[in-house]
Amino acid sequence: MKSWPAPDVPSLPDTGRTPRLYDSSSRSMRHSPAAGSDALLYVCGITPYDATHLGHAATYVAFDVLQRVWLDAGFDVSYVQNITDVDDPLLERAHETGIDWRDLAESQIELFRTDMAALRVLPPRDYIGAVESIPLVVDAVQKLLDDGFAYRVDGGDVYYRVDKPITPPFGTVSGLDASNMRELFAERGGDPEREGKENPLDALVWRTARPDEPSWPGGRLGAGRPGWHIECAAIAMHYLGPTVSVQGGGSDLVFPHHEMCAAHATALSDRPFADNYVHAGMVGLDGEKMSKSLGNLVLVSSLRAEGVDPAAIRLLILANHYRTDWSFTREGLKDAEARLARWKDAVDGHSCGPAAPTVSRLRERLADDLDTPAALDAVDRWAASTGGTPADGPAMCTAVDALLGIRL
Repeated sequence: MKSWPAPDVPSLPDTGRTPRLYDSSSRSMRHSPAAGSDALLYVCGITPYDATHLGHAATYVAFDVLQRVWLDAGFDVSYVQNITDVDDPLLERAHETGIDWRDLAESQIELFRTDMAALRVLPPRDYIGAVESIPLVVDAVQKLLDDGFAYRVDGGDVYYRVDKPITPPFGTVSGLDASNMRELFAERGGDPEREGKENPLDALVWRTARPDEPSWPGGRLGAGRPGWHIECAAIAMHYLGPTVSVQGGGSDLVFPHHEMCAAHATALSDRPFADNYVHAGMVGLDGEKMSKSLGNLVLVSSLRAEGVDPAAIRLLILANHYRTDWSFTREGLKDAEARLARWKDAVDGHSCGPAAPTVSRLRERLADDLDTPAALDAVDRWAASTGGTPADGPAMCTAVDALLGIRL
């Protein structure tokens, strides 16, 4: 599947710092990746049954900043993202609207591409749809069956067996107990009440063909389509290898999605799936999490249609630390627009301070768990200061572009 055009990322003098990131699994700060390693990033993509909202954008902007910090530190970055272009929510929305599910998916994927390009988000090296990954999933599910990590229910659907030991064990990513897991599993697409399962938490990895549903050949599995979690595990392992530097996504994916992805991949490779699990906070509106199911969405495309500069949308996002939950307000958007104007005025008017100390501060703060609010404050102070030379404005433009993705 095609991605979107890549923005230019300018290079800065010298080399930046290897970032320390908060790892959700160990609940600690860790350097990532290790010195001498490549930076391997897998971020879970959208299910394209509706438009890109600000919560999506905040997640992808956060991991875009991570890529920029890695590039500045001299790492070779390989970034893979999936897109779940066949799944129950997509099929349900297509049925409700009378639109063919393939047409609905493609229209929303194209809108997502357009939004990401406008926000100057670096595209993944490999952008892989669930449909095109089905051969990978079939091989993975068959191996799980052959190795005793999966079983059939009623002779058809295939489920992953969470009770079979792996190292690190199931539950390591989320740290939740069985009761909390079961509650979240029911809320987030699981089927704990399904009869015939060995454990209520066992996750579907292959759904056998049903009438009036799309399906694909599955070899010995029979015709069907992938479960959600195995899709990401199979794609990440094929395109990045058995262990990635960072598995990323929103905090609502910690369980069950990232827990199950890790379990599936570890069962397949006998190796840990990720060195670090990094999660972005939730974006809300009027005190509630922004989500398609609630319908309380602030769409990136709608803001753009209003004439909002995408750089201001990006600054609105960066004003909040990626791990925090926050809510969209019009006042916050106005603040972001005013900040962008101040930065541009400082550059255009050649009235600003020396660039070098601020560039150093930017690198320092971004290397500390992507502390973008402190990075923005540093640029604010630079824009309000004096004593610079005509060369300092362009130098800061380059740094802000390279590290924050904001073109002044």
